[in-house]
Amino acid sequence: MKKVLLALALSTCAFAQSNLPRPPGARVIDLTGKGYFNEPAIAVNPANPQQVVAAWQVNTSVAYSQDGGATWTTAKDTASKTFKISGDVAVVYDAKGAAIVAYLGFDKLGTENYWAHNATRNGLFVRRSADGGKTWDQQDHAVKENPTAPGIPFEDKPGMVADTTQGPYRGNIYIGWTEFSLTKSIVLFSRSSDGGLNWSAPIEISTHEGLPRDDNGSVEGFSAAVAADGTLFATWADGYNIAFTASRDGGKTFAPSRVIQDHPAPYFPIPGSSRGNGFPQLAIDPRNGMLFLTWSDYRNGDIDIFASTSTDQGATWSEPVRVNSDAIHNGSDQFFQWLAVDPTSGAANVIFYDRRNDPKNKKMTITLARSTDGCKTFANYGWMADEFEGGDQFIGDYTGITAYGDKVYGAWSETRDPKDPKKHSTLVRVGVADFSGEKK
Repeated sequence: MKKVLLALALSTCAFAQSNLPRPPGARVIDLTGKGYFNEPAIAVNPANPQQVVAAWQVNTSVAYSQDGGATWTTAKDTASKTFKISGDVAVVYDAKGAAIVAYLGFDKLGTENYWAHNATRNGLFVRRSADGGKTWDQQDHAVKENPTAPGIPFEDKPGMVADTTQGPYRGNIYIGWTEFSLTKSIVLFSRSSDGGLNWSAPIEISTHEGLPRDDNGSVEGFSAAVAADGTLFATWADGYNIAFTASRDGGKTFAPSRVIQDHPAPYFPIPGSSRGNGFPQLAIDPRNGMLFLTWSDYRNGDIDIFASTSTDQGATWSEPVRVNSDAIHNGSDQFFQWLAVDPTSGAANVIFYDRRNDPKNKKMTITLARSTDGCKTFANYGWMADEFEGGDQFIGDYTGITAYGDKVYGAWSETRDPKDPKKHSTLVRVGVADFSGEKK
């Protein structure tokens, strides 16, 4: 999100065709026109799977669908009226079917990457929609707010999950994020038991504290999942590792966070685009409790997507499996992955940018990888026919994906017509795929 204020060089957008098969029922819909929109999040309502919401920046915006992704409408009045800039969005549906969007708000950034240095007032907020995404609260509900004062911290990159199980903490909403101060980065956590109206005082859940820069060495990228019994699992990038913890009392207390995977350089350059990251995502199959973890790194030279699973509540993890199916060491980058496990079938769905078809490693498309055998193998699908170049633009720090009833929804940003540096443009798109007709 921070790069939105930086001047970025551009290049001509060229197109080629993806060679991967398209997923069944594939559709791609533009949610925005030309502008500067990126970092989308997307969620489907398990209480009414025809309702889907997608959110993006800048500023915080939301589109909703009431017909399973066939048509979309942009909601009104979702940007913060309190701050000049709002974004870094996350979105969920809670146990009552209300949509919740979380976002950061600030007026002006501090020093680039060292965000707490000269930080101005900022904070983390949520808004609610009781009708599935059509209308939203006019009031910001503060999770944490920092008035302008010397030495204030900067709140960054929230992740959010709702307990929609039949467990003892059904209805809780959980949010975790990184707080950068002048001396360190930590992972903070808060919970709401009243649908997002009020939030508990934030607690630090990162046993190991990171460096104060938004770069390698920080603790960042909170992601969480809720088991059928209400246990909350969480993960994030911790320096050159992936950290993991759990709460068994509805988010009141957590076990000490510990390393579960090596993570070579969570931040890395992406030729032709701005920086990339391989922050982990965590998901669960609520039917059997299997945990799924995805991330990206360049242990193979070029950047690949990896997955691992745990069948013992995170005590041990399987050896990493490569998610992208192109030839290993081919010099093509796959990055900005996001994970969704379908709660009805246990299928793992992963979205990512993919450059396998361009020998120059510049043009990219969106790939959907899908595993129905617990991440032992992945089938790769091309969600869009045309490739595009990054044009050295900031396309965001992440993509989004959600799934229910073997219907999958992805969200991403693309560059468009980056010929004039004064008119550079990114747009947000949603992809729909329907695997419900496939044989089990």
